[in-house]
Amino acid sequence: MIQGVKVKKLRVIPDERGRLTELLRCDDSEFFIKFGQVYCTTTYPGVVKGWHLHRVQVDNVVCISGMLKLVLYDPREDSPTRGEINEFFIGVYNPVLVQIPNNVYHGWKCISETEAIVTNCPTEPYNYDNPDQVNVDPHSGQIPYDWARKDR
Repeated sequence: MIQGVKVKKLRVIPDERGRLTELLRCDDSEFFIKFGQVYCTTTYPGVVKGWHLHRVQVDNVVCISGMLKLVLYDPREDSPTRGEINEFFIGVYNPVLVQIPNNVYHGWKCISETEAIVTNCPTEPYNYDNPDQVNVDPHSGQIPYDWARKDR
């Protein structure tokens, strides 16, 4: 596991009316750092969103509908996990929160037949004038990862 990455199995509470899943709580001392904002984004089947990293912000990503292949790459020179790649398959069949530390590249691919809906609760609000984001084309080869499906 890349240094600083945390994964939290989410508790799903179903009953005859539906289900409830808590994503992140302010009293969860292992995961909650601070509140920046909450947003929701979608990704269509087969689409890759990434790569990007944040210099300051820590992300708390949950796929609430559909399925994602979430991939992380550690470029940090001072990290004992420098150069490592982590893959997480998250969504309705694996309800987890993945906490992505700053300075770690991340991206995802929607692997479900329907669009994936993702929530993120980053530690910082988005700064429209000076975004805390470094982007790399997901197919440029700058990060050693192939987004193609792997049939094993």
